[in-house]
Amino acid sequence: MSHPKPFVIAIDGPSASGKGVTSRRLAAMLGLLTVDTGAMYRTLAWHCLRMKVDVNDDKKVVALCRKWKTSLVVAEGHVRLLVDGYYPAQEIRTSEASAAVAHVAQIRVVRDWMKAKQRECIQFGSLVMEGRDIGSNIFPETDYKFFLDASPEVRKLRREREGVKEDVHARDKRDSSRAHSPLMPSLGALIVDNSHHTVQETCDLMLQEINKRRKANGLKPLKAAA
Repeated sequence: MSHPKPFVIAIDGPSASGKGVTSRRLAAMLGLLTVDTGAMYRTLAWHCLRMKVDVNDDKKVVALCRKWKTSLVVAEGHVRLLVDGYYPAQEIRTSEASAAVAHVAQIRVVRDWMKAKQRECIQFGSLVMEGRDIGSNIFPETDYKFFLDASPEVRKLRREREGVKEDVHARDKRDSSRAHSPLMPSLGALIVDNSHHTVQETCDLMLQEINKRRKANGLKPLKAAA
């Protein structure tokens, strides 16, 4: 008996667009694993800060990226990137890490390294993967692509509620104008403005679209857990 081929639900979008909470809710509904690719970049940024590496020095960041000891593990429904066997859950959410990751994520060698590592995550099974270039660069072959967005005002408020001070306008400009894998809706992605939607409403809309595409390809619909 052949097993179904693992698939990826790609959720992209700018900072504070609700990617994280939406991907976790959708994955829980469908019994899938989640991958927070932004956390992977933040982990490298945190590691740079920990090792006293200047995040503005591309060569030093690349050198560190090439030699750090990492591993992928599944924990509590998430695929996580560990450094020396440790996952810095709290450390990567600080304002310092948020500021540093914007620089680290611009570097092409870093993005290439991350792409290879993120594609390895499929070894664990079907995924809900969120980030900024999943549908356009990491898994462009997936049929299930979404681009979440919200007004800058709503996103700024969301960040403040999380206790993080971040200039979403500046981050948007850097992410959308970078030379390598810029932030933009990928070909075939459904754009969802969730400024005034609950997380559940957004998930329901996405599941409806996923099953519409599965039906078009002759596949069984995905069912939410009761």
